[in-house]
Amino acid sequence: MSTLSPGHPAARSASLRSVNIGRPREVVWEGGPVRTSFFRSPREGPVAVTPKGLEGDEVANTSAHGGPRKAVYAYPAEHYEFWAKELGGVPMPWGSFGENLTTDGLLESELRPGDVLEIGTARLIVTQPRGPCFKLNVRFGRDDVLARFLRADRPGFYLAVERPGVLARGDSVGVIRGPGDGPTILDVFRAGPAKDR
Repeated sequence: MSTLSPGHPAARSASLRSVNIGRPREVVWEGGPVRTSFFRSPREGPVAVTPKGLEGDEVANTSAHGGPRKAVYAYPAEHYEFWAKELGGVPMPWGSFGENLTTDGLLESELRPGDVLEIGTARLIVTQPRGPCFKLNVRFGRDDVLARFLRADRPGFYLAVERPGVLARGDSVGVIRGPGDGPTILDVFRAGPAKDR
């Protein structure tokens, strides 16, 4: 692997806007209970990164989320302005999309599976885009968010933990190019879930 050249789009300054933690809770949606960890909120100070994800964070549905290839979910802060307009001014603190890391300077159109992010003392590998589910609707309390998310081409990306460590809001993010010049995270998202798998 090699460090990105200064001219590469993903080599510009990147950092963490927020580190977000959540635990499963039960909410009512369409008349029934739904268990979700989607309601994540910012955590101040250092947070440990383990092979399973961020310390203190829990996944509600381990059949669809978590695991070695989806230990940490990152979402670009750049997308929040789009969503504020798209969803009509709904309050959106960092972590609103269920992400563990709200990033600045890292976009799905520039990152590829296999790229490495060095944040604090942790080393994370970009694996795949997020395949969203109905819990986006639950999070925002409206039934059209999932469909809008699928159309918006702003999925965020999952990370595997190559080296556990500690990170915190404000940390810079070093990007190291993975092997080859395959499809970007956005390309994989547009290819659809079957091709993604």
